[in-house]
Order: sequence, then C-alpha cells, then structure tokens
Amino acid sequence: MLRAIGAASFDDLIAPVPAKFRLRGPLGLPGPKSEFEVARLLEGMASRNGHGGNRLSFLGAGAYDHFVPAAVDHLCFRSEFYTAYTPYQPEVSQGTLAVIFEFQTMVAELTGMDIANASLYDGATALAEAALLAAATTGRRRIVAAGPFHPHYLQTLRTFCREQDIEVVADPAPQGIVDRAWLAATLSVETAAVAVQTPNIYGIFEDATEAFAMAHSAGARAIAVFEPHALPLYKTPGAMDADLAVGEGMSLGTPPSFVAPALGIFAAKKEFARQVPGRLIGETVDRNGLRAFVMTLQTREQHIRREKATSNICTNQGLLALRAAIYLSLLGPQGMRETAEQCLERAHYAAERLAALPGFKLRFGAPFFHEFALECPRPAREIVRGALARGVLAGVDLGSLPEALPGLRPEGADRLLLVCVTEKHSREDLDVLVAVVKEAAHA
Repeated sequence: MLRAIGAASFDDLIAPVPAKFRLRGPLGLPGPKSEFEVARLLEGMASRNGHGGNRLSFLGAGAYDHFVPAAVDHLCFRSEFYTAYTPYQPEVSQGTLAVIFEFQTMVAELTGMDIANASLYDGATALAEAALLAAATTGRRRIVAAGPFHPHYLQTLRTFCREQDIEVVADPAPQGIVDRAWLAATLSVETAAVAVQTPNIYGIFEDATEAFAMAHSAGARAIAVFEPHALPLYKTPGAMDADLAVGEGMSLGTPPSFVAPALGIFAAKKEFARQVPGRLIGETVDRNGLRAFVMTLQTREQHIRREKATSNICTNQGLLALRAAIYLSLLGPQGMRETAEQCLERAHYAAERLAALPGFKLRFGAPFFHEFALECPRPAREIVRGALARGVLAGVDLGSLPEALPGLRPEGADRLLLVCVTEKHSREDLDVLVAVVKEAAHA
C-alpha cells in the first residue's frame, strides 16, 4: 500500500502531521480480545445504564412509549425493506412505493385530511415546513403559535423561520389553552398562519375550530399539530378545518430511543398538493392493466424541480413510514380507539390518585389525554431524583425544558411534573408511581 501511494514508510506517510499531534507511545489499551469477549464486555458496560426498558417509566413530553406488536419488527427487518432507500428509480421500486402509498392513505384517513406525504424527519420540522408553506402561499411573514407549545417545536420553528425573515410570535397561555383574546389582538394582515398544538405540552385537549376560523377570517392558514394516538377520541384536524396537519409519528410502531428515530407526519388539503414538501405517491395501472404506483410529485431541489423546489427533503423516511403502516394496519380503527381509551382512562386514574396526595394538585382543570401537569409541593427535579432512586422514572420536570421564546416559561415551572401514562401501564404500575412520588415528596 505504501508503495502504491508513493510513501517509503509509515513515518513518511504521516510527515505532514505536526509532531505535537502525533502519538508518542502506546494507547494503553488492553490486549486483543475475541468477538465473544468484546461482546460480553460491551454488554456488561451497557447493563449499567438505566432506561425505560428496565425501569418503570412515565416519561413523555413528545416521545411516547406505546406497545409495539412483534410483527412490526419481524416485517420491517426483512432485508428488502430494511435496506431500501429513497426511490430514485420509482418505476422499479414498486414495493417501496406501495408502502408509502399505504402509509399516506392511512395518515389521510387518521387525520381527516385530503393528502399526506412521507418524507419529514420529525414533528418539529414538519411544523417548520408547514410554516414555510404558509408563508410562501400567503406572501406574509408572521407565524402565530396559539396556546402552549412544546418548547422544542417552537425552537425548531424559530430556527427555520429566522433566516427566512419570518417572525414567530407565541401565546404565553397562562391558562394552559389558547387565549382567544390574545389571538384576536395578535392577528393581522401580516399573519401567514395560526398553529395550535393539541394535545399541547401539558397534555390538554383543545378544540381548535374557533382559532382556525379566526385565522381564516384574517386570510391566514390554519396548522394543526396533533398526537396520532389522540385522534380516535377527538376532532381530527380535518374536522377542525385545518389547512395543514403535522405531528410526530414515532409512537406509531417505533419505541422511543433518545427521542429518535422520529417520523414527521405532514397532511394537507388537496389545494396545497404542489406546495407540500417531500413527495406524494399515487396509484395507477401499467400497460397491462395491473395495479402500479408512481411518484406523482416530488419537490426536492434535485431532479426536475431544482430552483422551484419547496424543500430539501432527501429521504422518504421509508423505514419509519413502513413501521407506522404495519402498526396502523395491525391495530386498525378499532385497535387505535381502544388504545386511546386505555391511555385516557389510566392517565385519569393516575392523575386523581396523585392529585389527592398532600401538597399535590393538577395545574390545569382542562381535559387532557395521556399526559398531565402535576403541581408539586417541592421542586419537580427533587421528585424526579427521589423516584429515580427508587427505580421509577416519574415524569419530566417542566422546569428543565428550555424557554423557547421570551416570556413563555410558566409561573412556577420548576414545581411542575409532566406525567405520561400509556396503555402499557397496569393499575399496579400506577399504584407504584403514586407510592414512589409520595415517598419522594416527603423524603
């Protein structure tokens, strides 16, 4: 090799590297090990980590742990799916296109919207893409976030909009829901879109129909930010007359892992089909009259769109879309509704038990889905640490979340604990949570 590259020795090869950066002695690593020994060593190191898989977890705040049927992994790990990438040659990628088509169809049905794509990275960037679409189609430069938003969503939105000279204004929402008076005063001829997240960062359900009507009256777009598992129990974005609907799809068949990998869901009214980022897959027939799938629309800067592109999305999130499609197919409408009902019922049981503890109470009286903000008698971080010492991840300290925009941190945020309950939690699990939180509060 040295001869092939024209170097007389290894020292000759690294001669351009300054002497101060060169290794002067051995690294002090142990001797070589077999594959078995290395695997055993790494497994031992990994076993020292605590995580939601080996601890009772009530974490949420955007990453939700729902049951994933074994069939999801069994099917998506097949090599023909697992190694597939974005269909650069769509005519010979019928399997990939079929999966995306089915995913888009189910998302459209779930959200009550006309069309859906399969391209975005996560819920936050989906919101940002919706905001850019709204600004481009209205010619306006202000996005209004009405009601409490997850701070990470607002941070991402602000990052996308800042370099486009698009202003982002957000509702302080002291009551935990959209402040209608604030929204009416904020709307103007500069408003490109009004976005409402429901359930919001506090887990609160809210009917955004009125807020969206106010947006439309001002000539702005309406953006619904949704949680997929909540949709079977509440008005869909389509029923609320949203123009665009975005959300995080990770909970549809993908367990949380450091909040990744994520899946951005993007649905819209059909009038925005040519502005939707990513790609749309359509169904047709081939020359033999057989069912076939085509790349109906792609908006990348590559290929034919170039400078007319509406996004730079370079993947179709195919594997995550596949997992979601399998998950939705397995559960069906009835399974999704039953899952949602279990989340709702168990979350309310936990909330009632926790709020009955001395010094605790629910921060808001509004309806909630599977998360709720619990006001604690001492800083929430102390409750979290105390519960963790007892082997329970009790929730998310809302005071630890960043302040996405000035003035948006709620009063007393350091005493707010966000607790998430899903269908995976049994009554016994919830009783353990209550006992552990009680102990941690009075330790």
